[in-house]
Amino acid sequence: MSRILGIIAACALAFASLTQVSLPAAQAAPVNARSAAQSAGLLDVIVTLKPTADAQATANALVTNKGGQVTHVYQHVLNGFAATLTDTLLTVLRGDARIQAIELDRTMRINDTQTPTPSWGLDRVDQRNLPLNNAYTYASTASGVDVYVVDTGILTTHPDFGGRAVHGTDTIDGDSNATDCNGHGTHVSGTIGGNSYGLAKQARLIGVRVLDCNGSGSNSAVIGGLDWVVANHQAGKSAVANMSLGGGASTALDDAVRRVIADGVTMAVAAGNENSDACSKSPARVPEALTAAASDINDARASFSNRGTCVDLFAPGVNITSAWLDNGTNTISGTSMASPHVAAAAALYLSTHPGASPATVNSAIVAATTKGKITGTARTCVLLIICSAATPANHLLYTGS
Repeated sequence: MSRILGIIAACALAFASLTQVSLPAAQAAPVNARSAAQSAGLLDVIVTLKPTADAQATANALVTNKGGQVTHVYQHVLNGFAATLTDTLLTVLRGDARIQAIELDRTMRINDTQTPTPSWGLDRVDQRNLPLNNAYTYASTASGVDVYVVDTGILTTHPDFGGRAVHGTDTIDGDSNATDCNGHGTHVSGTIGGNSYGLAKQARLIGVRVLDCNGSGSNSAVIGGLDWVVANHQAGKSAVANMSLGGGASTALDDAVRRVIADGVTMAVAAGNENSDACSKSPARVPEALTAAASDINDARASFSNRGTCVDLFAPGVNITSAWLDNGTNTISGTSMASPHVAAAAALYLSTHPGASPATVNSAIVAATTKGKITGTARTCVLLIICSAATPANHLLYTGS
């Protein structure tokens, strides 16, 4: 046994030495550890500037005028920009006093899994106990509430949206046409506000396309979408944003999400599908957001769902049917499907409590949850050493009266 423990300890130490890369002590801004793939050739980075620096002017001076490419300039959620650089130019940026931090741009992906069975999520969230009664009862439709769907876009012409889905922006193609060519964003939108499949059946759905036809994108594109949300959110208007996407930890993305929330937009985010600690993922780890884990039809934590102290609540996320491309439907699973249930609940709350702050909305939704129903939330260990994170928030979304 002691030999086994020694091997485990040695492996853990080796893993730590690989993941905690120490960089030279800086005279300037820190740079997150880069991946092996990014070490060769050009680097995609997100640059956060100090408050007194002008983002556009600094981007031009440090990048454009020196042969680099600026891909996004942020004016609202971050004071900074995203760029593609050489190693040499990155070194120059690190020495500039105007720069606060630099991190590598990471890949973000949708969080779903395909399955063939029918949906049940609407049925579960309006009742405290099983068995399901094959009905969804609601007192509000969230009319007048805007919901920004930060995703792969929306098929706005899908009949389930009844003309309430509109284009916002597209940071993948750089235009205002947020048409979905993947299906994920349309599915998420249907769960939020579809006439048939949605909880908030009269919410206005605004497509913010930040992921491509393969369901993949970059942190810089996601931040660009959030920047657009803040620029276009009408002050004082009840609004929600949903982010059914995720990736590795990113301080820049976390800060951007916080800025959207500070602007008065309630944020629902997916916990992630790695069966790991949500506190290691962005934007799932942002405490000001509502982080949703996925449960199944038997009130068990979904086997894929992330967990831990950063999870605020559970919502249906296994075998959820909603709108899809070609005016059809699809049944898929993931924390991506749980998060829009929560976003819709926030929209429902705002329709009866207009002007409520995101913190107030969050507290009300968590307070209303059904407690202690979800199984599979306890901490588990292998050899009493390698342990999974417990999820103390054993709270299941509830929208009933």
